[in-house]
This record gives sequence, C-alpha cells and structure tokens, in this order.
Amino acid sequence: MQQSYEKAGKVDGAVGARVLVVDDDPTVAEVVSGYLDRAGYVVERAADGPEALARADAHWPDLVVLDLMLPGMDGLEVCRRMRGRGPVPVIMLTARGDEDDRILGLEVGADDYVTKPFSPRELVLRVESVLRRSRSPVGSAAPLSAGGLAVDPAARRASKDGAELTLTHREFDLLTFFLRHPGRVYGREDLMREVWGWDFGDLSTVTVHVRRLRGKVEDDPGRPRFIQTVWGIGYRFDPTGTEGTDGHA
Repeated sequence: MQQSYEKAGKVDGAVGARVLVVDDDPTVAEVVSGYLDRAGYVVERAADGPEALARADAHWPDLVVLDLMLPGMDGLEVCRRMRGRGPVPVIMLTARGDEDDRILGLEVGADDYVTKPFSPRELVLRVESVLRRSRSPVGSAAPLSAGGLAVDPAARRASKDGAELTLTHREFDLLTFFLRHPGRVYGREDLMREVWGWDFGDLSTVTVHVRRLRGKVEDDPGRPRFIQTVWGIGYRFDPTGTEGTDGHA
C-alpha cells in the first residue's frame, strides 16, 4: 500500500460527506483516512464493531469503509446491524482471496468491496462513485411504475403493490434502471457500466445484486416474472410480469 498522500486529489462533491473507516489495523486505517481527508471527506475511525456501531449512532455516516476481518464482531455482522438501523452505503475491505467471502459481503448489503492490498487512490475513487450513485437517481427523477412496482427516484423510495420496499442503494438504482428500460436485454458488463458507473470490476457483484433484488420484488424468486435471465446474454425486465422459466442468475 502506498504511504504517500501526494496523489490523492480532491473529489468533486465530496466536501462535507461523512465517512466512517472501520479497521483494526492502525496503519491501514491511517492511510485510508489520510487519503479520504485530503479528498474532502469528514472522516471518523473505529477499530472494532461495537465502536463502529456507537460512532454510527452518534453521527450517522454517509458511507462506511468496513474491514471484513475485525476482532470479535466481524464486518459481516457490523454490516447487518447497520442495515437494521438505516440505509447506508458500505464498501467492504477484505484480505481474503476467496470469492465466497466477497459474495457474503454483497449478500449482507455491501455496495462494493476492495481486496487488500489495494491502492488508496482507487479506494477514494470507489467511495466517490458509490456516494455519487447513492445521492443521484439513475437518469431522470420522474416516477416510474410497472406491474405493481413503483420507484420515485427523487425521494429514493420504492414500493410493490403499494407496500414500501427496503432496498440498498445499489438495489434501488438497479430497479430504477430496469423500470426505465423495459423489454431490453442487458449483459452484466452493461449493468456494471450503467448502474455502478464502472468500466471494469468483478461481475459477480451484478449477479449477487440481481439475486437480492429478485428476492424483494418477485413473488417467487425461483421463477421471476419481472427480472428474467436471457441465457448467454444477461437480464431483461418484463413490465407485464410474465412468468419466466428459471430464476438462476
């Protein structure tokens, strides 16, 4: 990991955003916090899960950079508990190379992950991307609806048959994108570029978020009516809610 802060430039729109950095390695926490501070963020630090939850309760963050391997309460449990208290974007840090660990982080609601060792400058760019997407609706702010599903991008609220849905920031953006582009097939690379704003990355991120979103908007996620798989290509949103043949991602 680079130890110099010289290349960490200002990030547009970052000034005033509060980022909570949770890592028990003081060197990692110091370097990450230094880069984020230079980029214009208000940074708080915590060394373990209980301290992170206490700091979040005292000053709710705009985003959390969260280490997976924490002493006592691990990052997965911290993420679950934070999700239970309110919506907040989470970027998970992990030293593990096992894909299952990364997927677990996404399954509990992390918006992104970065594998150690990483470039602090790249992490700053990921933070900026996640915050920008969480604060800005995908496309126009006009309300959208189809088949009993509805989203209000300006208010960042979604519902199914009139009942409000509890979605992460990425899930909300993904549903909004699907509603805005019904009937068209998008590959995972397309969705990563259009919804995540990334030109590269681990495509399992898209797969996991589609699966999680299906679990919240479909009556039977195993036989999805709305978010359908087009084998060998990607996904298509069917506004008529015609039952698909298979729900595997």
